[in-house]
Amino acid sequence: MDNFKNNITNQNTSLNTGKLDTLFSEIPSVKEVRASLLKRTAGDKYIWGIVILLALISVLVVYSATGSLAYKMNKGNNEIYLFKQLAFMVMGMLIIYFLHRINYTIYSKVATILFLISIPLLIYTLFFGAKINDGSRWIKLPIINMTFQTSDFAKLALFMYLSKVLSKKQEFIKDFKKGFIPAVIPVLIICALIMPANLSNALLTGATSLVLMFIGRVSLKHIFLLIGVALIPIAIIVSVAVLTHNKKAEKVDAASISTEKTISIGRFGTWVKRVQDFVYAKDKEVPFQVQQAKIAIANGGVLMGLGPGNSRQKNFLPQAYNDFIYSIIIEEYGLLGGAFIVFIYLLFLFRCINIFRRCPYAFGAFLALGLSFTLVIQATANMAVNVNIVPVTGVTLPLVSMGGSSFLFTCASIGIILSVARNVEITEGKIPAVIEEDVVENNSNNNNVPNVSAAM
Repeated sequence: MDNFKNNITNQNTSLNTGKLDTLFSEIPSVKEVRASLLKRTAGDKYIWGIVILLALISVLVVYSATGSLAYKMNKGNNEIYLFKQLAFMVMGMLIIYFLHRINYTIYSKVATILFLISIPLLIYTLFFGAKINDGSRWIKLPIINMTFQTSDFAKLALFMYLSKVLSKKQEFIKDFKKGFIPAVIPVLIICALIMPANLSNALLTGATSLVLMFIGRVSLKHIFLLIGVALIPIAIIVSVAVLTHNKKAEKVDAASISTEKTISIGRFGTWVKRVQDFVYAKDKEVPFQVQQAKIAIANGGVLMGLGPGNSRQKNFLPQAYNDFIYSIIIEEYGLLGGAFIVFIYLLFLFRCINIFRRCPYAFGAFLALGLSFTLVIQATANMAVNVNIVPVTGVTLPLVSMGGSSFLFTCASIGIILSVARNVEITEGKIPAVIEEDVVENNSNNNNVPNVSAAM
């Protein structure tokens, strides 16, 4: 009887062991998971690495820099912002993945629709948008209770549409009426609608558009004409800033009263004040956030900085987790850490230029380069503000500043860039020919013209 029980027990044990062996054999190994991910993710691997690296840096620095915000809003519990940033990072990666799997020629087909949608969105934001920091730049989404910056959507739509126009007008691109006017009108419309609430964003959008037009072989005399037009509002702001400086010591007359009325219109006074602070402010007159940013950079030193999470100025510096996050990076990781961030963005631009040169069709080439330039120019502007090279602006550091709609639209831009890179790999035979047939068919249906700019 005992032998019978032992045999049953041994059989059950062997059966359980067999089931466990089968179960564990079905679990994929690390190598299999890695191979599966690499198979499903295409495009430039360096750009993928840059995105992941910047996202991880963002999690570390945002978690460190949100101490004062957590104290004010959540009784010092800044783990909330850590998980929020992680959630935005996951959402951003999913956006990048899904957009990079779409054939980029689809974006040419929807570019006009998106551009037309962006115009009423910007107009609505100007009159009915949520006002934060004296600027009406956001629309509140009622269901998810999140603010949405319409200028981010408008910029993405603009560069998709401008890339489409430049690619289709290459035959007449030097002609003023047939080439320049169709390209410049959408730029002027979007910049004019963004400018009342966010001058710096409008200027950066215009600068990126000029770069894209130059690469798209638009006539230099037409480009210089556009630069001259763009300098008019800047010249007016600087002139008013100079004329109204120390106005209290001057005699009040009709001209000064008229100038005061002009300054009080919209955000014009804010722009004038920022120029005056940048040019004339000394010692205690320097804006508080600029002072604190300078102290943070000085604390960081040259080599290793104060170390992760050890920033001293994060509790004093306004927007330390957003507009002034670069100064916190330098404080915690030193000038070498700041230089590393610059290197990462330059590497990203270099890889996108490589995509532009390899892309056989003009639309994809212009699209990848335009979206990459807008991100790098924005990053340059943010870092320049932090080190006090240019006046204070409300520009975030792409993929590093605390997550929001800007973070998600940045991820959307990178997903589109990687879509172009994926198409380039398919064209060069680096991805199986089964997918290549579908892409070639889409390219032929889209009537793309050859990328003549890359050959110049």
